[in-house]
Amino acid sequence: MDPVQTLALPSLAKDLARVEDSLHEAVSTPDRFLADVASHLIGAGGKRIRPTLTLSAAYAAGGEGPAGADAVTGAVAIELVHQGSLYHDDVIDEAETRRGVPSVNARWSNIVAILAGDFLLARASALAARLGGDVAEILASTIAELCRGQVLELQHLFDVDRSEEGYSSAIEGKTASLFGTSCRVGGMVSGVAEPTLDALTRYGFHLGMCFQIVDDVLDITATDAVLGKPAGQDLVEGVYTLPVIHAIASSPALRERLGHPLDPEQLAEVRRLASSDGAIDAALGKARDHAAKAGEALDGAEGLAPEVCAALTRLVGGLVDRDS
Repeated sequence: MDPVQTLALPSLAKDLARVEDSLHEAVSTPDRFLADVASHLIGAGGKRIRPTLTLSAAYAAGGEGPAGADAVTGAVAIELVHQGSLYHDDVIDEAETRRGVPSVNARWSNIVAILAGDFLLARASALAARLGGDVAEILASTIAELCRGQVLELQHLFDVDRSEEGYSSAIEGKTASLFGTSCRVGGMVSGVAEPTLDALTRYGFHLGMCFQIVDDVLDITATDAVLGKPAGQDLVEGVYTLPVIHAIASSPALRERLGHPLDPEQLAEVRRLASSDGAIDAALGKARDHAAKAGEALDGAEGLAPEVCAALTRLVGGLVDRDS
């Protein structure tokens, strides 16, 4: 799914190009090595869904664009937080690739990846400070939430008794919080009222929940080529996501095969078992529940451009249907 095509907002492609230019500018530094490392994943591309949400929230608050300079700055800060988190995640996961290129930790080292991730978070914080104390505060709180969610997940690696509640709390922190903040920052720099800010944040939050659940389903059901990374990686790492949690509840055979690292043959069998007995449909049902809540958040918002809200509703549908 291409968010730009799905949203079909007239100014979005050009404004994202402005974001892209500003991303490269934000990570520039006289130290050529650090500049190369910091820009490594930026150059690898990506759908840029989080800065897209920031721009779209700004459009919703003030018309279809083009976005103001503050909205672009906010979008860049949001993407830098995401990029920094990827650097750290790849160290945690011992990932070898990201977006079809070697991960920073694989190409250089874990230490370089951690420090470069910190550098990106620092750049994001500096940009947020330019937009005012409120934006800097919400971004700092969101970075804390990303850490909380990731730490919570790490506490339950290879845990066959991981609960749906624990899973939801982890993805609220590691994914949905930044989606919500992406939308909130777009509204903040556009000066919308607090109730509308809350509505935009709820939309982004539930969109993020939907996005992560569908991502977790695809990790079980999709191919390496579709994902652009090895399929089943969550299972290999001992991260038992919502479809696996549902499958464990109805499959003693799956429970017996989990709780420890898997070899390739075991992984194939576990993916098959995790796809059975309605576990995938149950997880996608939860994703659709969050999609509905995202739409409801926009329905209750005042003062937003109807055509942009319609586009954001299309985006919800596009995300939840990525499994098809």
